[in-house]
This record gives sequence, structure tokens and C-alpha cells, in this order.
Amino acid sequence: MKKEDKKQLIDSLAQEISAKSYLYITDISGLNAENTSKLRRLCFKKEVKLIVAKNALLKRALEMQEGRDLSELFPTLKGASAIMLSDVNNAPAKLIREFRGNGQKPILKSAFVEECIYVGDDQLDALINVKSKNDLIGELVGLLQSPMQNVLSQLQSGGNTIHGLLKTLEEKAA
Repeated sequence: MKKEDKKQLIDSLAQEISAKSYLYITDISGLNAENTSKLRRLCFKKEVKLIVAKNALLKRALEMQEGRDLSELFPTLKGASAIMLSDVNNAPAKLIREFRGNGQKPILKSAFVEECIYVGDDQLDALINVKSKNDLIGELVGLLQSPMQNVLSQLQSGGNTIHGLLKTLEEKAA
């Protein structure tokens, strides 16, 4: 492959990676053509982009990412590697779990999710349960609003009761 072609491929990979928020590096080697096709269809259905690339090119593309230090992922770039890119933090992890069924592939090598690096296939369960930043903020706001809403609803219901009581007393006095 010519140097210009490699440069163009690296730039294309870097653009793909920077366009998505979450990155998973997996090993899909050993899958036959039928299973690879099934995996690609499932990725398309779940809006996860699957890209198979050489480790050296992938490493260069990861080095080009501005604002994200992905150097901790470099040691996992050994053997056959494929990347899964998504805008939903745990979509690739759920996809891997769903696709595996009884098989052992794809294997999670590492992931960059919510500004954290996860290394190893044993992190798959943790990645499935990771909540997005917006989900956590929503839960926090809900927790903060709950006591305030309880107090307001009690005041409103009590106000109606007191008002009803005063009205009844006024009618009795007349």
C-alpha cells in the first residue's frame, strides 16, 4: 500500500472515531463469513459502526484524536482487531452480549466510554450497566426535586383541607 493511501486511510479512520463518542476494540477473528455477516447486520440494526483495520493504522488514527487521551488502549492493539463505534455508551457492549449467545466471539479487548478506559473482556458486564452522563444528571435532578415536590403537594393538600374546614366553620356560624 502506498504512503498516500495509508495517510488517507488513517485520516478516514480518525474522522470515523472522532465522529462517535464511544469506542470499543474487539477481536472478531475466527468468525466465519456467515457469522461475520450476521454481526455486521446486527451492528447496522443497533446503529453501531463496525470497522476492521490493521493495528498500526488504528493506532495512528487513535493518536490523532484531539481532546481524548487514548494511549491506554494501545497495548490492546495486538492480534486481529475491529472497532465498534457508537453514540450510545453501552450499545456495543449489549450487542456483544447478544451476539455471543453460546459462542465466544466477539471478545472485548478494551473500550473508551464516558471518559474512562476499560480493558479486558471481564469488563463487559460493567460496560452494559454504565449509565450515560445525561442519565445520571436526570436521576440526580429527580432525586433533588422529589422532596420539594412532596412538601409542595402536602402544603397544597393541607391548604385545601384548612380552606374547607374554615368554610364549613363559617357556614355553621352563619
